[in-house]
Amino acid sequence: MNQITGFLQRKNIVFSAKRYGIDALGAMAQGLFCSLLIGTIVKTLGEQMGLPFLVDAGAYASAMSGSAMAVAIGCALQAPPLVLFSLATVGYAANALGSTSLIPNQPGAGGPLAVLFIAIIAAECGKAVSKETKVDILVTPLVTILIGVGLSAWWAPAIGTAATAVGNIIMWATDLQPFLMGIVVSVVIGIALTLPISSAAICAALGLTGLAGGAAVAGCCANMVGFAVLSFRENRWGGLVSQGLGTSMLQMGNIIKNPKIWLPAILTSAITGPLATCVFRMEMNGAPVSAGMGTCGLVGQIGVWTGWISPSERAVANGAAAIVPGAMDWIGLVLISFVLPAVLCWGFGAFFRKIGWIKDGDLTLPE
Repeated sequence: MNQITGFLQRKNIVFSAKRYGIDALGAMAQGLFCSLLIGTIVKTLGEQMGLPFLVDAGAYASAMSGSAMAVAIGCALQAPPLVLFSLATVGYAANALGSTSLIPNQPGAGGPLAVLFIAIIAAECGKAVSKETKVDILVTPLVTILIGVGLSAWWAPAIGTAATAVGNIIMWATDLQPFLMGIVVSVVIGIALTLPISSAAICAALGLTGLAGGAAVAGCCANMVGFAVLSFRENRWGGLVSQGLGTSMLQMGNIIKNPKIWLPAILTSAITGPLATCVFRMEMNGAPVSAGMGTCGLVGQIGVWTGWISPSERAVANGAAAIVPGAMDWIGLVLISFVLPAVLCWGFGAFFRKIGWIKDGDLTLPE
């Protein structure tokens, strides 16, 4: 046992929820952002502006999403160079096969989820054999690629089917019960965004689009804009920008000290979620990863816009079609994304400060 423990330590192989559930998942979302999400935005801009170069650039970026996710995961796992480079092939295979389904004529949504599981295993196996032989230049890539592609062929279609089923259930339930599910999806995804996990990766893995995607956007905005406004007294303009356009995850240290500071954002998401689904019928039909980004770089709002004029493949598979947005669509987007989170969270915060649940300094960000 000591030999095994020593070997794992020497190879920097750490079996932990933090490394796989936080570090790897967060890195995967960044890889997805730098490929599929940016590609979707660039391609949509190119189509609207009549610029074929942007259309092609966006298509190339989107096509590399599997490789980008796997390499990002490898970076998070601190994989050596030969393993890291080999993961490009593993990610491409896992994403492509995870986007298929065991159900005939139905695309899978599990590409990102398949990449997460398979890239982790392939990377750790590659790390285990790295520099253990005199022909490392052959052994390490072979082990990493063969294990990764083999697992992709074996597991990825099933993962795609499972992810599609879960995502479809959530979207079906939201369409059937938009009020209740608007609350559930908005609150849960908003909490995931603030926790040190990736709400973007969760939405991408489940392929959330439509009303469920709109509710997810609402929950994320409630946390980001909500915390930005709620903590303005302590953090001023720097905190407003870093949380409102960056991430509400910056407040996790303060939440651990006083969990009550999270209540204004959670209550706000429980209100804006059903407003998005029931009143404004706000759908997020862009790339599913956008649903979990909120106001981070305004990606959530750009995702709603691209979904209006050029729905993603996943959204089209779920029945979405391009629309010409009307005044109500724009009003709903602005209210759900910015105005209501700011007003409601500020109001709840003022009440909780008055009754002593939130005290001055509770929301101060570390320098």
